[in-house]
Amino acid sequence: MRLALAQINSVVGDVDGNADRIVEWLGRARDANADLVLFPELCVTGYPAEDLLLRPGFVRAARRAVDEIAKATHGVTALVGAPHLDTDLFNACFVLAHGEVRCVYRKRFLPNYGVFDEDRYFAPGDDLVLLRFGDVIVGPTICEDVWQPGPPATDLALAGAQLIANISASPFHIGKDREREEMLRVRARDNSCFFALCNAVGGQDELIFDGNSVVLDDEGEILARAAGFEEELLVVDVDPVAAIGRRLRDVRRRSLARAWEHVEATSVELAPPRKQAEAAHPAPAEQLGELEQMRLALELGLRDYVVKNGFDDVVVAISGGIDSALTAALCVEALGPGRVHGVSMPSRYSSEGTRGDARRLAESLGIDFREVAIEPVVEAFTAALAPSFEGRETDLTEENLQARVRGTLLMALSNKFGWLVIATGNKSELSVGYSTLYGDLAGGFALIKDVYKTDVFRLSRWLNERAGRELIPVSIIERAPSAELRAEQLDEDSLPPYPKLDAVLEAFVELDRSREELSQDGFDPEVVERALAMVDRAEYKRRQAPPGVKLRPKAFGRDRRTPITNRWPG
Repeated sequence: MRLALAQINSVVGDVDGNADRIVEWLGRARDANADLVLFPELCVTGYPAEDLLLRPGFVRAARRAVDEIAKATHGVTALVGAPHLDTDLFNACFVLAHGEVRCVYRKRFLPNYGVFDEDRYFAPGDDLVLLRFGDVIVGPTICEDVWQPGPPATDLALAGAQLIANISASPFHIGKDREREEMLRVRARDNSCFFALCNAVGGQDELIFDGNSVVLDDEGEILARAAGFEEELLVVDVDPVAAIGRRLRDVRRRSLARAWEHVEATSVELAPPRKQAEAAHPAPAEQLGELEQMRLALELGLRDYVVKNGFDDVVVAISGGIDSALTAALCVEALGPGRVHGVSMPSRYSSEGTRGDARRLAESLGIDFREVAIEPVVEAFTAALAPSFEGRETDLTEENLQARVRGTLLMALSNKFGWLVIATGNKSELSVGYSTLYGDLAGGFALIKDVYKTDVFRLSRWLNERAGRELIPVSIIERAPSAELRAEQLDEDSLPPYPKLDAVLEAFVELDRSREELSQDGFDPEVVERALAMVDRAEYKRRQAPPGVKLRPKAFGRDRRTPITNRWPG
């Protein structure tokens, strides 16, 4: 049979727009002579729709859209994800064919970990559906259903399904595509089943969906793979009936079948696969390396956040440092130079080196650039506060005042021109609170908030390597990091060296290693003590930080929920 996997980019809440997009891609699948086309999980509403799903009018609109999409299914069968209200609300896969809804499969396993919160919105299903295309039997599933070993995949296989079709919205983190495929390999071998997983693509607030839809045979071999981080219609011919021979040779299945508790299955007869004039066996798309995954995820996340929220341009504070340089370069790659504005805001502590590098970066990127000196504003603030500060020494207050002046100026430009402010703080700084609330933490989107400082350097070099030139001036990459808020300041005056700090942060923040375990792991005890104390103190800042792209298995925000008022020592 000919499969078409339509990994499309839905917009949360745009039910009519999403329906139009589905119908458009349905037409492409029909033109490709597909027998069955898969769309992503909850593609009608977008994923995750969160508390929109608690509004009856939203759920009704989604169902009306499904009925309209069904009318376009003459000549092709479609699996479309949408919420389904039937005494309770279900995360459902609608089977559409011959201009109507033929049946509904309801997701069985509802993830409620990490970024997922499906138990808040949905009831679990317990049904089993078999779609019969002549001799080919297909079992629909939804995302988490196949991440769990056992049912429903085992039930479907034992009931005769030769192909398990999975519609998915599987959020990205670095290496997730390989984890997903390895899981599917195991499921395919264990169940002697072909698998087709159609994943969503696009950015939704801090989440990225990477696509990388894939089709495997019953031995776990990759038959086809769509590209990552872009929309694609993946069309491939498969022969799932071939799985029958392997099943006859696999005596383990008979033992399992004897122990299997029979589950009632809904069986739906559909048009048998048609003969194809030419075979469709596309070469699997290449899997991407870690740095390229990071680059594409960051660019997709920014582009979708800007476009889906109705912005035209963005503005970035360019200090001459590496964080702002990387942020500006990624903005240009995502949006084009004409939509990116760079602002340098030097103070009395800004060196000629960083001021010059800010200009050179803007010239290299081809973006609008302006310099706004902050000293007169800082002096006015200082004068206003002088009576209250009389007799007190200069300290961190005056450093933060400079950062807050910069934040105020950026927000003024944003208000006047409608530019979205892109914050430039990285994950290392966000972890330990090395940022100023209402200063450099201010913004509408924090692009690199899940990128450790050591990866900021790696990504910057990677962008230059890809470009074949100094997209980011080497002087910026090689300069020792500094906030330049006081004379001769360096980040390492206040923080452990970044390579040591980042290693501790990854273990503590992402792997939840305790203080005792970190010491046993061989980390420098002094670095551990300093890092953990700073991470805990900074939780209140992180709650007020802008959203940003999630790159790691555990990012700040939806993933990591630590109480602000908290006396646990770590």
